[in-house]
Amino acid sequence: MKLLVLSDSHGCVENMARAVERTRPDLICHLGDCWRDAEQLRMLFPSIPMEQVPGNCDFRPDAAAERLVFLADRRVLLCHGHTYGVKQSLISAGFAAEEKNLDLFLFGHTHRPLWDFRRRTLFVNPGSIGRGARPTYAVAELAEGQPITGQIVELA
Repeated sequence: MKLLVLSDSHGCVENMARAVERTRPDLICHLGDCWRDAEQLRMLFPSIPMEQVPGNCDFRPDAAAERLVFLADRRVLLCHGHTYGVKQSLISAGFAAEEKNLDLFLFGHTHRPLWDFRRRTLFVNPGSIGRGARPTYAVAELAEGQPITGQIVELA
């Protein structure tokens, strides 16, 4: 299963659409900031399933701040990251990963890409797909019984 991981689009649906067209994912994960961008992307690509969570700039009191999903044989947490203080450190996120027995911890918020294994958990921040100087996204491949592979990709 190929995941396209996006975060911090901040009104730039065009960049997300380009990433979808390049990647042709099985699932899109939008990690917040901005919720409405993900909804627009869903309308552009209705045949591709999407999981999304709100970010600190999204007023979505009806939506859970994080989601635990099971993909292939993996436990994957989707969150924006602000509730774990990821701009300061990954300590709280690391504790949550251990407590929840996660294989993959997906977060955004910092606008800085990260692909880092810590103990048994892969921490992935796709960076910002928004209008910055170097928009980025992440692609992750999950297959039962196989290591998670993938990379951070710069949208050129």
